[in-house]
Amino acid sequence: MEHETSGEAYTVLASYYDRLTQDVDYGKWADYIQRHFAKARQPVHTVLDLGCGTGSLAYELVQRGYRVIGSDLSVDMLTVAQQKFNDVDPDTAFFISGDMRKIRLPEPVDAVVCCLDSLNYLMTPVGVQSTFRSVYNALAPGGLFLFDVKTPLAFTSADGQINTDEDENLYCIWQSELRRRQTVCTYQLDLFVREQGDLWRRMEEWHEEHLWLPEELIPWLEQAGFQGVSLYGCLRMGRPQDKDMRIFISARKDS
Repeated sequence: MEHETSGEAYTVLASYYDRLTQDVDYGKWADYIQRHFAKARQPVHTVLDLGCGTGSLAYELVQRGYRVIGSDLSVDMLTVAQQKFNDVDPDTAFFISGDMRKIRLPEPVDAVVCCLDSLNYLMTPVGVQSTFRSVYNALAPGGLFLFDVKTPLAFTSADGQINTDEDENLYCIWQSELRRRQTVCTYQLDLFVREQGDLWRRMEEWHEEHLWLPEELIPWLEQAGFQGVSLYGCLRMGRPQDKDMRIFISARKDS
């Protein structure tokens, strides 16, 4: 058995991410996002998918007629994303590698989405505040910012959990643990991939997510210049409920 270790998130995992997340209904996510676009003050034609990963959500948005820019810090994830768009009109989607805290676009977009707890990967208040400012600058006047974050319930439910995913050629173990006064959840990932026959390669990767609460995020959004901040339940247009594992927050750039 060969052994490979990575301390950087979404490096060794990138090639196998889609196989491990087949339970995510990206079509449902895109439909939900489109509902927010429909009620936005300004028509949405161009979208920045911030933390786009392997591009599955971006692909769904393109299929719905939007022009999408996908941005992610992980070059490995973007490499996988590019392969999904080989048969897609290059004028409808392209990808850039970049830090969401310092994102710069050649021209403003009508909406920015940041989904599947991508914002939870920011570990400091300064990082979140910088991201909000960069998103604000990337939006056209009247543009919409929509993102989700995990709730305290999601963090406490994950503490001490061991989860597995597998198929005949892949076996993955996730172990999660809360620390720093239950505001940071660490995930140790052990990935076993069949090379050939009975030969397997073991790879390791670590992830960290930070718990960010609405009472922290809303003032930071307003400080960045956003208006009309609203909270929503998980993939619902209604208010969050106690049982929600994640919530959505929308905000608008001033016109």
